[in-house]
Amino acid sequence: MTNTKKPALMLQGTASNSGKSVLACAFCRIFLQDGHRVAPFKAQNMSLNSFVTRDGGEMGRAQVVQAQAAKLDPDVRMNPVLLKPSSDTGSQVIVNGRPLANMGVEEYIAKKPEIREKALAAYDSLAAENDLMVLEGAGSPAEVNLMAHDIVNMAMARHAGARVLIVADIDRGGVFAAMLGTMEILPPEDRALVAGFLINKFRGRRELLADGIGFIEKRTGVPVLGVIDFIHGIGLPEEDSVGFKSGLFERKPPDRDHVVIGVADLPHLSNLTDVEPFLDEPDVHLVVVRRPEELAGLDAVILPGSKNVHSDTLWLQKTGLGRAVCEFAGQGGETVGICGGFQMLGREIDDPHGLEKPGGGRFAGLGLIEMKTVLAEEKSLRRSRGVHRPSGLAVFGYEIHHGTSQCAAAPLIDAENGPMGADRGRVWGSYLHGIFDADPFRRWFIDRLRQRKGLAPENRVLAPYGIDPAIDRLADHVRSRVDMKRIYRELGLAG
Repeated sequence: MTNTKKPALMLQGTASNSGKSVLACAFCRIFLQDGHRVAPFKAQNMSLNSFVTRDGGEMGRAQVVQAQAAKLDPDVRMNPVLLKPSSDTGSQVIVNGRPLANMGVEEYIAKKPEIREKALAAYDSLAAENDLMVLEGAGSPAEVNLMAHDIVNMAMARHAGARVLIVADIDRGGVFAAMLGTMEILPPEDRALVAGFLINKFRGRRELLADGIGFIEKRTGVPVLGVIDFIHGIGLPEEDSVGFKSGLFERKPPDRDHVVIGVADLPHLSNLTDVEPFLDEPDVHLVVVRRPEELAGLDAVILPGSKNVHSDTLWLQKTGLGRAVCEFAGQGGETVGICGGFQMLGREIDDPHGLEKPGGGRFAGLGLIEMKTVLAEEKSLRRSRGVHRPSGLAVFGYEIHHGTSQCAAAPLIDAENGPMGADRGRVWGSYLHGIFDADPFRRWFIDRLRQRKGLAPENRVLAPYGIDPAIDRLADHVRSRVDMKRIYRELGLAG
């Protein structure tokens, strides 16, 4: 299929975590509001936070949120290459929604020409169905050691014929040096693709930026097309665990009566969005747990998903947190495992193919549930919904796992595909990512914790979990702070 060269806007950054994903989401909604049929695209994403599409394909969560901003059903063509790190130097490589292989860096680089063609074909197919494309880069386009085999930044911009906005995070400091350095490193043909800069996460008086903006525009010949304020509590899912690891979840306790829920900070933690619905609950204090003593005072602890259950189980044992979780459960504390965390609650995990344990073989879990898990080569990828037995309430979400678990405990969920999860009262777990997204079920869970703490249940939903209003607020915020008329002119469109 030949490149359709539809109008395309691309967000690239001076560094990782500059806000590209969020701004791409904003532009998807802005263009949609203005009457354009728009779709998001990121050729290659590295993230442990993934999602399963309706047809059972796996893709990065950031492009799922961008698809929601564009009012589209998530499609693996929006993120044709997903890298899920499983070690410091290796990742599971997912292409067009399906696992290809676990690869080290050198093996992946050798495969890149073949993978690049698949990514370009996905873009062309998606662009043919839409009027306008919003692309996202990865990291920085000025990484000189990566330029030769780039498939996600300027190489993708050239293929798409995209106009590029360079996003610079002023909150971390050095913003003008980062902007200038990026342009100085880019070769002339790539500099020509840059339509403007966006200064992101700004706090303070804009007048103080005037000299810096004047300098950067004169020095580079590229205009600053917007200064976007730091947005507190944006209400969108995190792309990966960066925000969690850097303290985004560490907030002050609510002023009112509340329960405290801990989330174990596993080294290979994945799908953190499973617990994000609790962040908006006015009677929940969500805390990060890294040490055994931090379990004191909790009403519940959650073991989240993991990309490497073997390594994370060893980490639990080494830090003493595993023993502390067992003691917490033994004292009646609510103990929950989701996906990888669910597997850890069992007695034994067998990895006959060496997917996670070097050399393969069995290793012990926490032993809180009479359950054995066998890791299979074929990954289970599906959307699921069902009824949570203890509450009788509907739950929904998706499954992404290699394991098949056999359990003596009562099933937790009556699902479309058969019984799911394990229920031992205050110790329970499931493979269902997104189980807490359902408002009535989440409130039931919180109210049960409240009652055990001697607090009255609320018996009503206090914080509906839905991101569409948040996307509208984000779009309004960004639209008011960028030069949309200039951006439309760069795209050859009427705004």
